[in-house]
Amino acid sequence: MAHSPATGSKLLANALACAVALALGALAGGPAFAQNYPITPEQRATAQQVAQAGVPLSELAPNAPDSYTVKRGDTLWGISGVFLKSPWRWPELWGMNMEEVHNPHLIYPGQQLYLEKIGDRARLRMGTAAAGVVEAPAPAGETIRVSPRVRYEALADTSIPTLAPHLIEPFLSEPLVVGEGDLDQAPRLVATQDTRVLITRGDRAYARGVTGKPLKESDPRRIDSFRVFRNAVALRDPVTQRVLGYEAKYLGEAELVRGESVEPVQTSGGGTQQMVVPATIDITAAREEMRVGDRLLPEPPRQLTRYVPHAPAQRLQGSIVSVYGDAVAVAGQNQVVAINKGLADGIEVGHVLAILKDGAVIEDRSQDGQHATIKIPDERNGLLMVFRPFEHVSYALILEIGDTVKVGDRVVNPR
Repeated sequence: MAHSPATGSKLLANALACAVALALGALAGGPAFAQNYPITPEQRATAQQVAQAGVPLSELAPNAPDSYTVKRGDTLWGISGVFLKSPWRWPELWGMNMEEVHNPHLIYPGQQLYLEKIGDRARLRMGTAAAGVVEAPAPAGETIRVSPRVRYEALADTSIPTLAPHLIEPFLSEPLVVGEGDLDQAPRLVATQDTRVLITRGDRAYARGVTGKPLKESDPRRIDSFRVFRNAVALRDPVTQRVLGYEAKYLGEAELVRGESVEPVQTSGGGTQQMVVPATIDITAAREEMRVGDRLLPEPPRQLTRYVPHAPAQRLQGSIVSVYGDAVAVAGQNQVVAINKGLADGIEVGHVLAILKDGAVIEDRSQDGQHATIKIPDERNGLLMVFRPFEHVSYALILEIGDTVKVGDRVVNPR
């Protein structure tokens, strides 16, 4: 059945929503969690419809194999690049039998993928020979040799990831975009042991909350963990110069040992005076050395996110605002950049965008005496995927690159 582009995008979005809910349930390891993400019959039917449609043969990679065995260390993005010109279209290619494979976004080492080509469409099937292939029965009286086979039992924690986890996980707790002045309202380091100027992992330090909000234990039965930040630097739109947010510099992590209090302290005159006793913290991890004045923010709960790369349904056009890291002017593959689009613009986790390299402005000297100024067309320079969106800015991982990326480069829909 043919669908309009808008209908096709809606179907694919619903299928992806279904897949994400299933993946979250599987990652959490139990039906109790999965109940928070119910899959309706309509969502499942939509997912099946999209998967069964497949992709046009023209979307296949030139050397797409007829079959592929999943190996430990593979990623869905990598496998999709083996079969497709556009790896983010893999949900359309996965033509699973959902009665046997309940979640097409969870596959495991050892499983076999078969590429089917029917008419002008292509699909992937898992674990069985391609449709239409029938093995002839052995002739009567002939000895049948039975070979041992491995039975694969899918466990949620052994499935291959969408992307290599080490590329994104370090950034899930590091970059932070805050509003103007937000960091000024956070608890701060006020002193160190032995009058040290700089502190690092294994050191003890002291901290205070802002006026009226002393830094105390939230619950005596648990350890309060914090991240340490410094200097909220403005992120500006490279075109309009509008401030999109403030990026706080991540320094490390700390644990609260003893909360802030007020105690009577004996004065030199023989009396007592109520004085603030700052909270005690231990530095548990350090990316950079810390000092008095740095700020503490509560460690956010760990999120179990399974990334599903997909093209935005709506038209998006933005720019790269910054390259993450100190004194970094350009970025390469597997580096993180910030773009000037966020939740307010419809950006979602998993959105894939193409990076454009600006064409040069040159003088046309092809005709004598007529030197007109012209601009060479912009060319696609790579792909990035959003993994952490904020209101007006998002962090994205560069997945593919042809040349270096710099601040001001444009990002657009990948098709």
